[in-house]
Amino acid sequence: MLQPAVAHLATPSPRWPSILRPIAMTFRIRDEKPGDWHAREALLDTCFGPARLEKTCERLREGRLPAQGLSFVAADTAGLVATLRLWHIEAGDRAALLLGPLAVAPARRSAGIGAALVEHGLRRARRLGHRAVLLVGDAPYYERFGFAHDLAAGFTLPGPVDEDRFLARELVPGALAGARGRVVGAGEFMREPRVAPHHRAAA
Repeated sequence: MLQPAVAHLATPSPRWPSILRPIAMTFRIRDEKPGDWHAREALLDTCFGPARLEKTCERLREGRLPAQGLSFVAADTAGLVATLRLWHIEAGDRAALLLGPLAVAPARRSAGIGAALVEHGLRRARRLGHRAVLLVGDAPYYERFGFAHDLAAGFTLPGPVDEDRFLARELVPGALAGARGRVVGAGEFMREPRVAPHHRAAA
């Protein structure tokens, strides 16, 4: 799937007014492949650093496989530029998904790639029959996709979290109605958990 993006050259010039014309760029969203693993880990390290493995949401993903059919990357002619995965969780007594991490290469931010990945992931999740999605992220960014804090208010995570960043969205109306309790990981465990190259070298 090709998605258009628009960028402008950073330095205007009075001698060449046409330098401000938009430059069309494209990227393609596709399902993640096994061969994307090293590029994806490198991108996550670039965007979040090693501290990403200490986040509370990582306790829900640790050692588990993403939900089937819900791992995506965005690529352009330079290679992989963004990634998004969704994971099985149990939110109280409700089956749901955890969205994240969403990462976009610094040079390609503000081009709509992250938004396109989120929309693509939510559409696929709904088609696959999932009913609700939770995440920890910036509310002003994710509210545009229908996420809200009040839908997550009845749940607790296995570690500290900024409550204002704990959000949820119902893919099926009423899917989280009356639900409360602890959020736990529910996905299938990996047979041999992978370790990112820089973590392996430091071990």
